[in-house]
Amino acid sequence: MSFSSYKRLGETVKEFQITYVEADFITEVEFKISDYFRNDLKLMMEEGVVDNSESAICENLIYPVLKEVWKQYRSHFLLWSQQFLNCDAKLSGFPEYILARRSPLGKVVFDQPYFLLVEAKQDNFDAGWGQCLAEMVAAQRLNESSEITIFGIVSNGAIWQFGKLEETIFTRNETFYTIQELNSLFAAVNYIFQQCEVQLEQLIVA
Repeated sequence: MSFSSYKRLGETVKEFQITYVEADFITEVEFKISDYFRNDLKLMMEEGVVDNSESAICENLIYPVLKEVWKQYRSHFLLWSQQFLNCDAKLSGFPEYILARRSPLGKVVFDQPYFLLVEAKQDNFDAGWGQCLAEMVAAQRLNESSEITIFGIVSNGAIWQFGKLEETIFTRNETFYTIQELNSLFAAVNYIFQQCEVQLEQLIVA
């Protein structure tokens, strides 16, 4: 089954026997957004066509935010787009974006995934989380360790929702973020990147 076969969050939770929890776990970590980014995004949202298709949403609203934060973590991570994730017959497909550890063999090698992002198609966040959680389970298994926290984001470009998978417990952050409140959104995304970096450093030390 491909990840897109998982159409509802409840079905994915039941399929993989995961406990579902809602709680605010994000601690916003301030991120300095450049004036260039703010002005460019404002221009695109006011004058450009940014949400007429799924590809447009990813390219104009989602990827620019991820890329801006990733730049500060690029020594440790690579941001992959449409990278094939293959765990087993039930868990395979192409997540929109994956943050994975930078391989010592170079940027052409796909290494351990730490967080995944799925676009909420037609604003269906339940279906988005059903698919995203399946991808998070695959990432957890590919890491061969349930001790690593896998993070997930589901977004339609305007609204951003965050979740994390710790062993068999999936927590969805109660607070949603929006592209209109850019400082808070960046602070939330920065928190996710920071937590991935902390985990990676702990693994290196171990």
